[in-house]
Amino acid sequence: MAFPNQLNALPLAVRLKREPAEHKGSAGKVMLIGGAPGMAGALVLAGNACLHLGAGWTMLEMLDPASAHADIDHPELMIRLADQPNAVFNNDKPDVIAIGPGLGKSALAIAWLQSMLAYPNIPLVIDADALNLISESEDLLPALKKRNQEFPQMTVLTPHPGEAAKLLESTTEQIQSNREGAIEKLVNLTGSIVVLKGQHTLIASLNHPTVVCTEGNPGMGTGGMGDILTGSLAAIAAQGIRHHLNLWQATGLAVQLHASAADSLVSKGVGPIGLTPSETIFEMRSLLNKLL
Repeated sequence: MAFPNQLNALPLAVRLKREPAEHKGSAGKVMLIGGAPGMAGALVLAGNACLHLGAGWTMLEMLDPASAHADIDHPELMIRLADQPNAVFNNDKPDVIAIGPGLGKSALAIAWLQSMLAYPNIPLVIDADALNLISESEDLLPALKKRNQEFPQMTVLTPHPGEAAKLLESTTEQIQSNREGAIEKLVNLTGSIVVLKGQHTLIASLNHPTVVCTEGNPGMGTGGMGDILTGSLAAIAAQGIRHHLNLWQATGLAVQLHASAADSLVSKGVGPIGLTPSETIFEMRSLLNKLL
């Protein structure tokens, strides 16, 4: 199989440049869902990435009651206890939804995921435990397929090789031995835009050939890096709604910006060992603003 096309999405960043009269509504309202007990940090990381990559509103629906309170370090985050999802969706009318960071596998997590898959035509980002729930359910995968049939190119999945293996009823080793074949199977199985994370992250969809992100380094192999990709992707997608950037383009920009920020930090002597997601968020913000 031929090596896929190289991702070249950073020039798209210029479309996010804001006019003087723009306001928070122009940058979109993002709802992020997850943070089960013991995993609240994953959702906070995703929220911080969403906030610093420019979303107008960043709302966290936190499944852990002990963590569903204002964050003193980031009071801009709207953190609430995740209750029954339907009323929240109808009241808040988010522009973009992301689900998965620290979500867990509780009945409440499943209820949120079911409601999200039934929510109408807005960009959806599905990561982490949300992917695992889909792989383990007889109902959620058909719901995902149905949504993609009704609203094509409006859902993106961001699995790492282990999550991809569960979706394909395969093994991590098999995924890694043929990553291009694996992402094609994931696209055909789900009908989604798919980001297969790892060394040389791949992106593909039913409407686009596979592209490869050649940026990135081993310092990114730490807990939380995937969460900040989810948050930054959601933020860019939210801004893209009013800045002429579709979900495929927003996905490519987020993936390349994420990897380029990690490389930039390593070039400055920050990592690769000990490179943290929190440091990467700020480097992503810096790089994005330089591209405008």
